[in-house]
Amino acid sequence: MRTSSLRRLTLSGASALLIAFAATPAHAQLGGIVYDPSNYSQNVLTAARTLQQINNQIRSLQNEAEGLINDAKNLASLPFSSLAELQSQVRQTQQLLSNAQRIAYSVQSIDQAFAGRYRPDNLSASDKALVANARARWEDTVAAFEDALKVQAGVVGNIEGSRDVMDRLVGSSQSASGALQAAQAGNQLLALQARQLADLTALVAAQGRAQSLEAAQRAAAQDQAREQLRRFLAPGSGYRSTPAKMFHD
Repeated sequence: MRTSSLRRLTLSGASALLIAFAATPAHAQLGGIVYDPSNYSQNVLTAARTLQQINNQIRSLQNEAEGLINDAKNLASLPFSSLAELQSQVRQTQQLLSNAQRIAYSVQSIDQAFAGRYRPDNLSASDKALVANARARWEDTVAAFEDALKVQAGVVGNIEGSRDVMDRLVGSSQSASGALQAAQAGNQLLALQARQLADLTALVAAQGRAQSLEAAQRAAAQDQAREQLRRFLAPGSGYRSTPAKMFHD
């Protein structure tokens, strides 16, 4: 009887405790600390959002850093420059042209040479002067061909230098870290092509000069030959015999 009463009392107390907990609001006090589940979940949500914002800011800073690195690469200059070497080769070709013998690459020099020994109106000169002019024209032609050969040798000598420069420029272009380096490598390749065109122009000019002087020399020689033939066939006083002495008296 007592046991059953005690059991009923225990069940009644447990029921009362459950009712008390159910009737208690969401706030709970544990060890003097008030625990609010709704406030706790709100704080957790706020912390998660703050953490997300921090992560977004970190990613934004990383993107900005990568952009700055890429900008630095794009603005980096090419470590190799072939300008000085190309300019030196152009100056060598120019020096060969400026060392042209007898008749320079100058309108004034050409006018002086042709007025002195290539004009048909000079055929009235003496036989000695005609021979001297013919020799001078031949020397002009030989010197022009010699100059052309020197220019050809200089252009051929530049081929090896062009190959070295081209190899280095292509290698620098392929390993370029940014847009500026690639553009600079491309510009230097264009400069190499311009120097090769300058060599070709010099070669054509030297060869054309030699051929022109040779043609002028042939034309002047034909005029001189006609004049000398005319002088030989010109009527004169005829042959007159003169006494000859074979032995001294």
